[in-house]
Amino acid sequence: MTDLPTILDFAGLSALYAGGTTPAAVMAAVARRMETADPAAFILKRAQADILADVEALLARAPEPNSLPLWGLPFAVKDNIDVAGLPTTAGCPDYAYVPAADASAVKRLREAGAILIGKTNLDQFATGLNGSRSPYGAPRCVFDASYVSGGSSSGSAVVVAAGIAAFSLGTDTAGSGRVPAAFNNIVGIKPSPGRVSTTGVVPACRSIDVVTVFAASVTDGMAARRIAEGFDPADAYARRFADEALPPALRIGVPAENEREFYGNAAYRALYDAAIGRAEALGATIVSFDYRPFREAAALLYEGPWVAERLAAIEPFLNERPDSLDPTVRQIIEGGRNMTAADAFRGAYLLEALRREAEAEWAKVDCLMLPTSPDIQTVEAMRADPIALNARFGRFTNFANFFGCAAIAVPAGFTPAGLPFGVQLVAKRDTDEALGVFAATLHEAARCGAGIDRQFVPPALHEPANQSAADPHPTREKDAASRRIEIAVVGAHLTGMALNHELSERGARLERAGKTASDYRFYALDTVPPKPGLVREPGFAGPGIAIEVWSLDPSSFATFVDGIPAPLGIGKLTLDDGTSVSGFICEPAGISDAREITAFGGWKNYLASRKTAP
Repeated sequence: MTDLPTILDFAGLSALYAGGTTPAAVMAAVARRMETADPAAFILKRAQADILADVEALLARAPEPNSLPLWGLPFAVKDNIDVAGLPTTAGCPDYAYVPAADASAVKRLREAGAILIGKTNLDQFATGLNGSRSPYGAPRCVFDASYVSGGSSSGSAVVVAAGIAAFSLGTDTAGSGRVPAAFNNIVGIKPSPGRVSTTGVVPACRSIDVVTVFAASVTDGMAARRIAEGFDPADAYARRFADEALPPALRIGVPAENEREFYGNAAYRALYDAAIGRAEALGATIVSFDYRPFREAAALLYEGPWVAERLAAIEPFLNERPDSLDPTVRQIIEGGRNMTAADAFRGAYLLEALRREAEAEWAKVDCLMLPTSPDIQTVEAMRADPIALNARFGRFTNFANFFGCAAIAVPAGFTPAGLPFGVQLVAKRDTDEALGVFAATLHEAARCGAGIDRQFVPPALHEPANQSAADPHPTREKDAASRRIEIAVVGAHLTGMALNHELSERGARLERAGKTASDYRFYALDTVPPKPGLVREPGFAGPGIAIEVWSLDPSSFATFVDGIPAPLGIGKLTLDDGTSVSGFICEPAGISDAREITAFGGWKNYLASRKTAP
């Protein structure tokens, strides 16, 4: 009988497979956990014979362990997302239909080797943030069954937090991919709208719906998101996207004191203050900002004409089978009948005005750090006051898709009563990759584990997933001392830049940001993609050039360096603190016709100047 780790993370499962454990054995152990799980977590558990048939098909096309990026990883799907041959209910039995094809995101994940174990419960028609609005029952917080799990992606969060799935898919319109993560001590990855296709997803508000990922760590969640995403011409709201950078030293916005509403939850307030302190200790600059325009935009989702968009999604069914809906869900959606076309335009105008107001606040910060939810409630209390208490949960989440933001929710500690708390990092569109670096570090610094395993050590974002079974989570200090070589990058390999994937694909890890000593000149080379050249000139007094120091294991370092084209190479850079590190340098012949850009102090500043130049 196979013993699984308490929490199913990618590294732990990869280590089992590397040690000879078979996917069939893992799925048998997962099946045993499914039988003892929260009975409301799943709407449909796949038959073991069907799961093993998928395992056999996987072995036939990719027989070697870890030969596909998600090889043998068990995952679950929220039941408003299609899986071929399985009913999609959206939490409403009378609505159920059987799709002929997988949703686009599900198809990508299965092709990458993931094994589907079941469909998970949700607030009916993804209308709610608490998880109690389902005829299939109310999944509960994995730490205290009297409390809600969060919703609407309730079951998807619970099965990851309970160690049943390595990751799961949810959706997020108002915060449904983040609030359940906070209430169950796991990570919720909410991509920028349009990155992950919603083809095959029952819409809530089609114009802003997002498919999300729950996982034990940012590393795992982002790995699954990268596979799930991609332009889909069948999705009218899909976008062709390009990753946007964030500076290495972040300015993190936190709401001014008058906007820090916790509804009397003093424990959550204290945990938020502690998270701010951790962010500052990690090198972020904390900036107070005015949350009001964000809050007013958030209110539009349920108090404005977007309720009519929920009605548009299921209006024929609602007209024919009104009694099939949960009473609270029906009350909310039928509120859309009172909205007019004029209301829709007035709402759109107000949203644009709030977006414009928010621009002044965005100018102060690189990202926001907000409570994922300012409060948590028992199931009993939620059922007694289902609309007002639910609204509390979305105070800091509802605006994100209206503003096109990327967001990542991470665990941030426990109250004295043992209830989990989380924070979310929110930044502008397509900063998904860059945001993950700090989110992973922030999660690790919280020292609160993942899911029910409070001792779990989340890996750094770029830490290699395939480690030894005996030591699946080495500390950074031991890892760096025994296996890793540092390298400073100054241009196209920086976070968010065109060639950063050459580092991340090799398991590189961002260690720190800094700058060179003052006697370096910097040039823009005529290359594709554009790259800079760094040349040292003793006696020169410049501003110093911004760098990032990454680390790789020795074999990855060797292959990385071997692929560096002339006139670039690797030498020793002196940093402004007097230390030295291996890093990119340029042959003098390479800068003979290049433009000097030393005054910009770094490659990102130079590129930004080109975008804003008249």
